[in-house]
Amino acid sequence: MELILWRHAEAEDGIDDLARELTPRGRKQAAKVAAWLNTRLPGKCRVLASPAARAQQTAQALNRDIETVPRLAPGAGVRDILEAAGWPDGNDECVLIAGHQPDLGEAAAHLLGAQGSLSLKKAGAWWFSSRGRAAGNALVLRAVIAPDLL
Repeated sequence: MELILWRHAEAEDGIDDLARELTPRGRKQAAKVAAWLNTRLPGKCRVLASPAARAQQTAQALNRDIETVPRLAPGAGVRDILEAAGWPDGNDECVLIAGHQPDLGEAAAHLLGAQGSLSLKKAGAWWFSSRGRAAGNALVLRAVIAPDLL
């Protein structure tokens, strides 16, 4: 199974957190990373997004069907993120989650066996693979990408 954790791109400031939209720079960031992802994602990759406007807009840059998952809203826990994805033994070949920091950073740290949270840059994506082995699942960190690297 493939799991991609994609932090939303740069967003406007605002009082209503869920309504904050991407800035023009954020739209460019999302487009850059989406282009990189789309050349590598398998044809069937389930895209899940937080209900926050900035996560929705980031995911929309992929031009794929998006499922809005309320439990991925800001403040989602590691369990919420991994259960939404069905990680590591889900039925989907690939799941991409567009969400928030520090939530995704905590999930990435958990997957890597670290404490606390890792820093995911705005519009950054971390790509994990779970490979079934006789002795259990093996985790592979396949890629870490940020828009300033593209």
